[in-house]
Amino acid sequence: MRPREIAASELLGALSHALDIAEGEPPGHAQRSCLIGMRLAEELELDAATRSDLFYALLLKDAGCSANAARMAALFGADDHTAKRTSKLVDWARPIPAFAWSLRVVAPGGSLGERVQRLRAIGAEHDVTRSLMAARCERGAEIARMLGFSPATAEAIRALDEHWDGNGQPRGLRGAEIPLAARILCLAQTVEVFYTARGLDAGYRTAEKRSGRWFDPALVETLGAFRADAEFWAALDEPDLSAVEPPGRTMLADEGELDRIADAFALIIDAKSPWTHRHSDRTSAIAAGIAERLGLAASARRDLRRAARLHDIGKLGVSNRILDKRGRLTDAERAAIKRHPELTRGILERVPGFSDLSEIAGAHHERLDGGGYPFGWGGDELSPPMRILAVSDVYEALTAARPYRAAFDAARALEIIRADVPRRLDADAFAALEATVRDPRAGLEVSSRRARRTVAR
Repeated sequence: MRPREIAASELLGALSHALDIAEGEPPGHAQRSCLIGMRLAEELELDAATRSDLFYALLLKDAGCSANAARMAALFGADDHTAKRTSKLVDWARPIPAFAWSLRVVAPGGSLGERVQRLRAIGAEHDVTRSLMAARCERGAEIARMLGFSPATAEAIRALDEHWDGNGQPRGLRGAEIPLAARILCLAQTVEVFYTARGLDAGYRTAEKRSGRWFDPALVETLGAFRADAEFWAALDEPDLSAVEPPGRTMLADEGELDRIADAFALIIDAKSPWTHRHSDRTSAIAAGIAERLGLAASARRDLRRAARLHDIGKLGVSNRILDKRGRLTDAERAAIKRHPELTRGILERVPGFSDLSEIAGAHHERLDGGGYPFGWGGDELSPPMRILAVSDVYEALTAARPYRAAFDAARALEIIRADVPRRLDADAFAALEATVRDPRAGLEVSSRRARRTVAR
């Protein structure tokens, strides 16, 4: 156990900022939605078990957010964060508002012909909205189950985008067919989005306007019971989840739970782009193999494994228009990529249980000669775990396909890395990497994914 026990809500609440970033929402979106949803539960006098299921569903409602990012960016020819954020301000269940939104979002900066071509391609896609929502909702429910939460929590996340009138997605559930927790999630997140963007009156007007279509009318009526509670709405500026977590039902995160959370967020990270499939998982396995050969203590190996799982969490904030680009990056796009380790560090340093991993995870692109990024650290500033993670990350990336090149085989990847040893990459870590790669028990086969074409970046 760690020196103190950590409430899972405290940990997940902090990590929800990464999900907010992936959704293009301002930091604190999930936590504010949680407070609104739990206030609805209080007004409804739901029992403690039901409120506990709802509480974790509200925190994890966007756990599947990365699963449809690549496809959304590809379909609309737009930044997935912008598309996701603006879509929440639109009544996409109605054809005219949905078309008007698509017209605004699709291929920004593109020619009229390109925009029309994109819109036609979207129109030709069978049930685009349903497939995008299904990917998001199913993955979110899967993450909740993986973390050991109740079936009720997982089902609430799966039904997040269902609407009272049956015109929601992805299953078209209607009325009471939609779990109560899911109905609360849908209302709470929508009110939060409009509240944050346009104020409380806009949030409440939207709830009333969509009552009986998107939302359970009884829940909208319940929302009205605390509309005038100025103290409650002011408290959303600095959300405090401890005030709404059901008493006596606090889940504590021991070492095994911390591992499960790291593993779950690795899945969220790697789902962001089809080109990073299993990147966090494989980087973690490589780093663990190197660390064992170098004789790192068990606790250090455990922390390194988690840091490797989470080292690219900052990429949730990078547009898929950049991550999945086949051509050469512009200077602005390259700068956006280079900010992701700093974002990783910023996310993790606020997460209890993972804060001590933030510098290791955020340093995976630093180099011994000081020529890495984003901090320009070098030499003695880079600890053994940092050096191991840097080597592991490079090897995994080289042996997996990218949109601009095919995967290199193990021999060629080692040859490329060797050229940077010992000036930029650590010699001991590289020697242990070579030994690990040669060990058939390590299971570090080269990814079978291949780019359909190679384009120089």
